[in-house]
Parts: sequence; structure tokens; C-alpha cells
Amino acid sequence: MTRKTRLVSLLVLGAGATACGIESHGSSDPGEEVVQNELSSNDDMLGWKINPSGFAKSSTPSGTVDTSNPFFQELGTNGRACVTCHQAAEGWTLTPWGVRMRFEMTGGLDPLFLPHDVANAPNLDVSTVEARRQAYSLMLERAVVRVGLPVKDTFEFELVAADDPYGWASATQLSLFRRPLPTTNLRFIGAVNWDGRSTPAADPTNIRLGLKNQSNGATVNHAKAPMPIADEVREAIVDFETSLTTAQAFDWYAGFLHVSGAEGGPQPLLTQPFSLGMNLPGSPDFTRNVFTLYAGWDSGWSSMRRARREIAAGQEIFNNRRFEVAPGVLGSCSGCHNTPNVGGASSLRLFDVGVSAPQRRAANMPLYTFRHKVTGETRQSTDPGRALITGLWADMDRFKVPGLRALAARAPYFHDGSARTLREVVEHYDRRFGMNLSWSEKRKLVRFLEAL
Repeated sequence: MTRKTRLVSLLVLGAGATACGIESHGSSDPGEEVVQNELSSNDDMLGWKINPSGFAKSSTPSGTVDTSNPFFQELGTNGRACVTCHQAAEGWTLTPWGVRMRFEMTGGLDPLFLPHDVANAPNLDVSTVEARRQAYSLMLERAVVRVGLPVKDTFEFELVAADDPYGWASATQLSLFRRPLPTTNLRFIGAVNWDGRSTPAADPTNIRLGLKNQSNGATVNHAKAPMPIADEVREAIVDFETSLTTAQAFDWYAGFLHVSGAEGGPQPLLTQPFSLGMNLPGSPDFTRNVFTLYAGWDSGWSSMRRARREIAAGQEIFNNRRFEVAPGVLGSCSGCHNTPNVGGASSLRLFDVGVSAPQRRAANMPLYTFRHKVTGETRQSTDPGRALITGLWADMDRFKVPGLRALAARAPYFHDGSARTLREVVEHYDRRFGMNLSWSEKRKLVRFLEAL
């Protein structure tokens, strides 16, 4: 049995993997010994969750998950709970493989599959299995939920045309297809929702109130609760969400991500310092060295150490590779993803990185044409993002900067699920900002992102 096979067996089989011949005194990697103790008390929610890059893992301060929390309860009228769209095995969100499995097991009758927000349009036929397969095709392909928002008369812009393949969208309700954001690592966020709509307008720093708003909005709109949920229920949901951390914990090539000087995995996130507005570009104490997890993995030549050196090199590229983010302005990946060792933004800063551009539009997605009411300027977009909340032309196509931990667990990427892999994410940014990354640099950056 090879060393890699021994490590995988240990993860898959748990403490009983010692029967395969793994003895802690004979281990060449201290991670094998460390993780045996963790596996002996493996929890269904906090256990090792397989993904294409290895295994992710979640943690809480208590080391347990209270499944009696309202997060896991049906609070509406259609059989849904928060956990319906936020699965532990899928990075606390949804992934196409998980969605497809639920569809095939239930014939598309799982509470996830409801026309009002999961069908490509709410009026599509869902009377048979094949009809449901067609109606829910975007959820099955991208794991996206349909969000319906209006273009209001008070906005700086108006809707000129809606090219919707499903014949539903209008100024009254645009169809916007967005990935459910993970309900983990929420202690580190600076904006709630992709467009920041649940962030309190009167006090954008009150993230806890924003998360309470989000839990109520999701329960009323997605679970069809007949009235707002009680404040104590919202508090309990937010308590759970902000206690939870998730990260990649094991990599197929580099092994355990919390050994030999590395600080990967979810456990360090439990004590990771955070405050709103920390480490913002332009502030006196800003540092581009946002990630320091793998600074110790920069030497050695064995196959495993080579993989670790690639991850460390990718971290360096992420932190310090400079490129032009605006005319005459140099930045780095860590400039936007600036929350230390998490990679989100610690403030309500939303950006247009070209994901909604008409050139990226897929044939099965709507495309909208907007016009500025004063200047007459027109703009096409698959999703105008923040602009539908503020009504401002300058906010067109702007979205929040998501956290980066446990990326490997939750493909596809971007708000619309349009990037199937992290390699596609890197390729998009390389083109968008003219980063001029070499093939080797792209590989190293992807390897680092997979290890988060």
C-alpha cells in the first residue's frame, strides 16, 4: 500500500484505518497521527467531506453541531429548511453533483425543486420527471437559485429589453440566477448576499443584523413562511452560522494541510482575528500578505514536498503578483480578497470583474439591456448586481467579494456558477486584468486555491 493510499484510507475508513497497517509510530507525516484522534469522534456535519481536490472539514467551538437549531428545521410551508440549500457535504451551499443526486433519487420532488425560485421560470411545466428535468436545468447544471428583482421607477436607469429564453423576465421581475453563498465562515464577512441587499442600509457595519435579515428573507421567500420568523429564531440561526468554520483539510498531493508548519484546515479559523474594515487597501496598516497559511512550505524535493512548494508558491502569487486593476492603478488578488487568511472583503465593497458581461452570456441565460435615463448610455448584462439595490448606474454588475476558504468543496464559481473549475476562474482573471500568468504560475495559483 502506497503512502498516498494509506492517507486516503485513513480519511475514508476513520479510526479503523489502522487495520490497513497505519501505525502512528511508523508514520512519515505527523498529520497521520494527528488526524486519527480527530476521526475517532467524527461528526456527520463536521466530518471529512470528499471533493475533487481532497477533503474539506468543518469545525465549531464546541466540536459538535446541534441539529435541533432552527437552521435544520422546517420554518415555512413547503418542506424546506436552511439546510435544504446549504449542505455540509457541499461546502454549506449547493453543488451540481449534489443537486443531481437529489433529483435522481426523488424524481425532482425533493423540497429543493420548487418552481417559484429553482425553475428557470416559475410558470414552467413540472408535471413529469422529464418536464422537471427541463424546468430545473440551470439548477442541475450550475446549482443556481432564481432571484426575482424589479427595475424600479426611481432608478437612474430603465430596462430597454429582456432576452429571456424562458419568456418570463420583465422590468417587474428580472430573473437572476445566483449561487447560494455558503453559510459558514460568516464571522468574517463585510456584506450579506451577493448584492449586499440584506446589509442594513442605516448601519452597514451591523453584519449580525444583516444575517438576521437574510435568514428571515430566505425563510419567507424561499421556504414560504406565512409571516416573518421570530427574532429569537433568527438569533439562533445566526449563532449557528457564525460559529461554523470550513476549510480544505487534506489535499490529494500535498497531504494534510495543517502539518509541517502549515496552518490549513478549519480549526485555526476558530481563533482567526477579524474586525470590519481591517486590512483595507489604502489604510496605513494594509498588507498584501493576506494569506500566511503555507509560508513554511517553501522547501524540499520529495513528491509530496514538491506539491507543498507549489501551494506555497501559489500563495505568494496570490499575495504579491501585481497587475493593473484600473488605468494606472496596480493591485493584487489580495487587494480585493483582503481579509487575513479568509480572503473575503472586510467591508461593503463590491466590484465589477466582468462576470456579467454580455460576451460571457450562455445561450440558456437571460440577457438584459439597460439605458441611463439622463445620458442615454446603454449597457447589457446578465445580472446588474448591486445596481438593482441602489438604483445607481455606477453599481452596474458589482458583486461582493466572497471568502475563499473551502473553495474546492463548492464548485462551480462566480455568482452565476459560470466557472466550472478554479482553473477557469484563474483564466478569467488573467484575461480580465492582463496578468500575463505563465502556465506554471496558473497551476501554482490553482493549487493554492484548492488548498484553502
